[in-house]
Amino acid sequence: MSNFVPGIELSRAFYTEVVAPLAAGVPHSAALIGPGSEVLAFDTARSADHDWGPRVLVFVEPGEVEAVETKVAAGLPERFGGFPTVFGYHGVVRPGVVVAELGAWLEERLGFDPRGEISLLDWLAVPWQSLAEVTRGEVFHDGLGALEGARSALRWYPGDVWRYVLACQWRRIAQEEPFPGRCGEVGDELGSAVVGARLAREVMRLALLLRRRYPPYAKWLGSALARLPGSTELGESLASAMAARSWRDREEGLTAAYAKVAALQNRVALAEPLDERVRGFHDRPFQVIGGDRFVEALLGSVSDPLVRRLPVVGCVDQVSDSADLLMEPRRARAVTAAALGLGA
Repeated sequence: MSNFVPGIELSRAFYTEVVAPLAAGVPHSAALIGPGSEVLAFDTARSADHDWGPRVLVFVEPGEVEAVETKVAAGLPERFGGFPTVFGYHGVVRPGVVVAELGAWLEERLGFDPRGEISLLDWLAVPWQSLAEVTRGEVFHDGLGALEGARSALRWYPGDVWRYVLACQWRRIAQEEPFPGRCGEVGDELGSAVVGARLAREVMRLALLLRRRYPPYAKWLGSALARLPGSTELGESLASAMAARSWRDREEGLTAAYAKVAALQNRVALAEPLDERVRGFHDRPFQVIGGDRFVEALLGSVSDPLVRRLPVVGCVDQVSDSADLLMEPRRARAVTAAALGLGA
């Protein structure tokens, strides 16, 4: 375990020592981006037990893919850094070096090419995980001069789109925030715990979005929050809510977390500042933050008329949890367009 080398370091050395000499004389860009825990720097020694090793994406001009692929494959060693340069997972063989045309690769991963104009549907139909995979990782060489520009264009949402996504995230909290107490009041502690866990996830995602981080998928969500500067107290409040055996203790942890993300939103200053304190839910004995207050403030600060007309439904991650939908750009785009009334 102690000898583990993070995949980004292994792949950087692989490109420098092996792939770059093989691609010499050919205009290209090279990177480690796309799927894989090492792209988001979440890989550990456990990651190396499957579908893991030295990997590099090489982007070339249209029409050059086959020639470069053949040239690189002919000179590729069987192993590098103790790992095979061709590895398999569930019977699928994956080469450590993939040669592609940049535009085609971006279209396949995102459903559009961000080197052109990025539409409102483009922004809202791409899952957070996919946006993270393209904007994180590392570019080892950008000889084509286009890869870094594409990544930069996607680094974060435009201001009004950011406000809209945040508003929709607050709406997800507003819709269920009294339910842990209501479930518990009728003796349904299991139901209270399930709803509480859902709300904790939404708070985690909200905190990441407020700090300009695309929330990763479920396996890495807690790890991403833990790496967020200043997130220790928020994590402790959520952990307390998740460990609670009664709805009142669960509510106490959740409301402490709500207050912390409310304070964070006020510091980010995307909308008018609001009271960060929790309050009673009408005349019922439940404590809430009143998430819809933040929805209204954020939407009220949006100036783009197209964004202002959108229903408070959100981006594709807020519309659906289906992995089979989120991993297929055409499906994700079609569902988002239908949900928001935007042309596909």
